[in-house]
Amino acid sequence: MSAIAQAFKDPDLRKKILISIALIILYRIGAQVPTPGVDYAAIASRLNDISQGENATMFSIIGLFSGGALLQLSIFAIGIMPYITASIIVQLLTVVIPRFEELKKEGQSGQAKMTQYTRYLTVGLALLQSSGIVALADREQLLGQGVPVLIEDRNIWTLIMMIIVMTSGAVLIMWLGEIITERGVGNGMSLLIFAGIATQIPSQGATILSQSGGVTFALVLAAVIVLVVGIIFVEQGQRRIPVQYAKRMVGRRQYGGSSTYLPLKVNQAGVIPVIFASSLMYVPVLITQIVTMNDQTPADNWWMNNVMAWLQNPGSWQYIVFYFAMIIFFSFFYVSIQYDPAEQADNMKRYGGFIPGIRPGRPTAQYLGFVMNRLLFVGALYLGVIAILPNLALDAGIGGSGQMGMTAFGGTAILIMVSVALTTVKQIESQLLQSNYEGLLR
Repeated sequence: MSAIAQAFKDPDLRKKILISIALIILYRIGAQVPTPGVDYAAIASRLNDISQGENATMFSIIGLFSGGALLQLSIFAIGIMPYITASIIVQLLTVVIPRFEELKKEGQSGQAKMTQYTRYLTVGLALLQSSGIVALADREQLLGQGVPVLIEDRNIWTLIMMIIVMTSGAVLIMWLGEIITERGVGNGMSLLIFAGIATQIPSQGATILSQSGGVTFALVLAAVIVLVVGIIFVEQGQRRIPVQYAKRMVGRRQYGGSSTYLPLKVNQAGVIPVIFASSLMYVPVLITQIVTMNDQTPADNWWMNNVMAWLQNPGSWQYIVFYFAMIIFFSFFYVSIQYDPAEQADNMKRYGGFIPGIRPGRPTAQYLGFVMNRLLFVGALYLGVIAILPNLALDAGIGGSGQMGMTAFGGTAILIMVSVALTTVKQIESQLLQSNYEGLLR
């Protein structure tokens, strides 16, 4: 808080903070504006008991990231998920497509080209997702079987207009996030996710208080405080590998001879594995829902009676085990793509650096890979345990019978909020330090 108070005293930094706040407010206003063609009165009456609905699980993560805009079918109903998914896909394609790998190594120009590809993919994903949501709403299956959420005198052009408006809203959110990143403070996309989650806390806290009582609500708050402290402890944790640089002469100047360290975070993957695993857990539910939307008779088969039964119940032990295993898998998969020990070892060797007691080259790469795998094992377990905490709470009956009651108080939401807050404060502190240095130079 002291860093934020000092930031408002600096004119340039104060301007960046005010720009970020103004765009976040604009984002939250757009999340309350209904899409044309939506029966907002019907949605408002349905949202009072949406926590008891069968379809709440399917949209819980997306609804959390959109700040509740999805369930209200506002112009920002799609939220920021298409951009996040597109960013992950483009990063994964750098390993598969050689052209993307070349662009990644080209520096700023290559990064600009990859950003352009990410934008195009975002538009495509937003169009696909908005079409699915409008189709579910048109078949009265979005907020529950047989619940009307659209106006009665609609036609095909009304549905097309809704798809265009929702897709345009997703593109506008992407633009707002990029403006915050360029002209504001912090990462724009992360701050928009932070705002969407934070707006859900009061309403979901009131739901827990009314359904479970004051004692349970107090226990939930205590657990959240302990969880925040634990997340900060792990997120700030590093394994510092000492690196020694040999002395070398370039012309008449001597370089190197210094000692530093290579910081390796315990949670190297961040929250990406949780988001990726959560999205894939809901894909079969969405596909099954869309495929069977015209079938009025419920299917009686193995898929519906077994797989779909526990995929729609996040409190079941099958769901928890499968979700936990997917987070572990994507943690190792994502870090293996983002971090290459051989490349790190080559860079150290090129500049005359070495780890004391480890020979440069391949032995250094093997040592870095060994350390990274050990850290990654701990980080993956940490992510898995944090992510399944709300599921364990549902299994224990905390938060009522609803499936959305613990979402904003769950491990994933708190993990995202704490990570974004730490990153933003660090950026503010670095800019304050830079302005102080400039003041001394003047």
